[in-house]
Amino acid sequence: MYSVPISRDADEAEFRAVARRCLASGLGPQVLTFADPDQPSLLPRPLPREDIAPFTVPRNFAALLTDAICHRAPDRFALLYDALWRITHYKSHGERELATRAADPVIAKLADYAHQVRRDIHKMHAFLRFRECKEDDKHDGKSRFTAWFEPQHFILKRAVPFFVERFPSMDWLIATPIGTAIFQDGALTYGPPAQKPPEGDDRVLDELWLTYYRTTFNPARVRVKAMTSEMPKHYWRNMPETALIPDMVAQASVRVAGMDDADDGAAPLFAQRIAERRATVVAIPRAPIAALRAEASACQRCALHTAATQTVFGEGPENARIVFVGEQPGDQEDLAGKPFVGPAGEMFNRALAEAAIDRGIVYVTNAVKHFKYEPRGKRRIHQRPNAGEVRACKWWLDRELTTIEPELIVALGATAAQSLAGRSVSVLRERGPADFAGRSGFISIHPSFLLRLPDAAAKKKEYENFVADLHRIRVLMETKRVA
Repeated sequence: MYSVPISRDADEAEFRAVARRCLASGLGPQVLTFADPDQPSLLPRPLPREDIAPFTVPRNFAALLTDAICHRAPDRFALLYDALWRITHYKSHGERELATRAADPVIAKLADYAHQVRRDIHKMHAFLRFRECKEDDKHDGKSRFTAWFEPQHFILKRAVPFFVERFPSMDWLIATPIGTAIFQDGALTYGPPAQKPPEGDDRVLDELWLTYYRTTFNPARVRVKAMTSEMPKHYWRNMPETALIPDMVAQASVRVAGMDDADDGAAPLFAQRIAERRATVVAIPRAPIAALRAEASACQRCALHTAATQTVFGEGPENARIVFVGEQPGDQEDLAGKPFVGPAGEMFNRALAEAAIDRGIVYVTNAVKHFKYEPRGKRRIHQRPNAGEVRACKWWLDRELTTIEPELIVALGATAAQSLAGRSVSVLRERGPADFAGRSGFISIHPSFLLRLPDAAAKKKEYENFVADLHRIRVLMETKRVA
């Protein structure tokens, strides 16, 4: 018999090195015992070997080894070596398919160990809670965050990369009874086991989290066994929200009874909700365009202001009969602070001239006042605003229209039409005269659509259609003037 020294928390690399030496010496699992190197042993140790020939193992066994080696069970080394010996030595050719035999006692036990390790990693990802350190000497103005976790197995190095990807801009420390992980200035290092750090004092964040947890707790769906299975009590002492669980479970039946006795509060029919929404009239304050432009320059109604150069407000006479509403500023509009001055604006001006419409007498604006883009190298690529951003900017568009009171509003593109109509609009299907909440409107394409067409013939045809739309608009306005 031989005593093979191996660390109690040996990782995959250490086990592989030890196993290679034993296999090279031809030592079968029946003559080996794996022991902590710090513990004295009367058994001899295998002699070191320099002539270790390389060998390969099936991929499915390598995956099993990666997980099972992290288990706490002291017999995992013997089980893994037993399987490895059979794969590489049995009847000279080895049992290469051994890891696929779920009924094999050794493989079954290793598979169970691997499952428990993966579950422990999942629990660490789900239940670890960071707390900010309240220190007077914050380094480089950055806060430090600490967390304490008590894993069931040796999973620290397997679980920590998840937090590196999740919190790459934070400096943090995760302390456990099996080791410490420190992430600082973008570098990850590991240290020895540590004691549990002192509790942080983040009452605001703690109260927000506890309020959220208390609010989302559904007393009608309490399953205590299922809950403790998914959230074992072993982890409770390090999770602030678990202090609420006993009382909430105890009161669940009372709350459910109250829910049964309460009025059902049935929601109104969809048509009724829509009618009530349309019936609600909100007074829109009126102000000169110059005052609105100054007010909008500091707009923070949505997150787009953080990346844009400036607010791009509308431009044109305050008594314009026609208002053209585009989608959002482009790259050049963002830099210049004026609408329709880029390539799409140049095409718009040319089409207006061909339709005999003087741009100087119309008001031009956008449904969204900030440039939304995705940086790619030195370029800024246009991104379509989402519904929330369109709604946030509707405040400014409504105020422009209230001040100007135009006779016709022209929506150029789907985003403009969506903002004015209050719903999704198919420009090509609904192209032409429209109603925008009681205002006379007209829907057409945005000039940028023409720039994106790769086929020259298609671009020429669509440009002619756009000019034809502008001709219809001019005729419509002349008819209104005569009337």
